Order: sequence, then structure tokens, then C-alpha cells
Amino acid sequence: MNALLPALQGARRGDRHAFAALVELLHPRAMRYALHMVGSNEDAEEAVQDTFVRVFDNLSRFREDAAFDPWFFRILANRCRTLIAKRKRRYSVIEYGDLPANASTAASTSGEFAAEIQYVLNQLPAEQREAFLLRHIEDMDYEDIAAVTGVGLSAVRMRVKRACDALRVQLNAVYQDV
Repeated sequence: MNALLPALQGARRGDRHAFAALVELLHPRAMRYALHMVGSNEDAEEAVQDTFVRVFDNLSRFREDAAFDPWFFRILANRCRTLIAKRKRRYSVIEYGDLPANASTAASTSGEFAAEIQYVLNQLPAEQREAFLLRHIEDMDYEDIAAVTGVGLSAVRMRVKRACDALRVQLNAVYQDV
């Protein structure tokens, strides 16, 4: 947040250069989160772009005494959820089924491993995936995750735990012979 503070303060005063700096600072994290949530670069970019437009339009409503990350990620999470819902309405759901039989062998490249991790993440219910990403990828504390998701602290803890348990089971099944 310390690096964001000057850009955030300038953007709140209407300085477009400060807002551009804020976008530059937040864009990599926002893209990483959105990509994990929606699964495609195109949808992630759309969610991130929509988020920055909404942030720009609503910066005057942001309370200076509040933490910026939960506010920002709540907007981003809502945009991701909206895109996922639109996609489900527009397209029939493609069932991937089980991992291929040869998936139990160790991935030979980090790209294959990353693809398997993304596959397993995508199998999680959306609320578990969201909580897991905010906790373990964005390194947010449980209180901030509760603010982003709009659920209670115990629900956040349970979602993160269930996501970790499910990931552990799935990855153990994939890498049982390793």
C-alpha cells in the first residue's frame, strides 16, 4: 500500500497521471487474479479494464481511512463473477471430465505443471477459488478477504481450508507416483 499511496492520493484529487501510475502498479496483480478467476486472457483483460473504469468513476466514494486493496479487489471480484455468469449463460458448459490417464506422471515442464494447477483450481467452486487466490496468491489476511467477498470471517476461513483440502486431494491424485 505504501507504494500506492501517492498515486492513490493524486488520483483522488483528479490527477490522471497519478491514476495512470495507480493502474500501472495494480495491473499485474489484477491480471493475475482475474486470469485465475475467469480462465482466459481475453476475459481477464475485460474484467481488469472494467474494474479500472469503475475505480476511476468511484474514487471519490473511497474512504481514505479504509484499506484500498479490499475495496479494489471487491470491485475486481464482482467483475469476474459477472463475466463468469455471462459466459455460463452464453455458452454451454464444457465438461472436461477427469484428468487424462497419463496425468499421474510428473509434469516435465513448469508450463505443464502450471496448466495442471490451473486445471485443478478451475475445478473448485468459485467462492473457494476466490478465497484461495486472495489468501495464497494475493497474500491478503482473512479480514480483508471477508471485506472483498462480503461474507463472515469464519466463512472465509472455511472456504480457504476447503479449497486447500480439495487442491491437496486433487494434486495428490495427479502426482501419486511422484
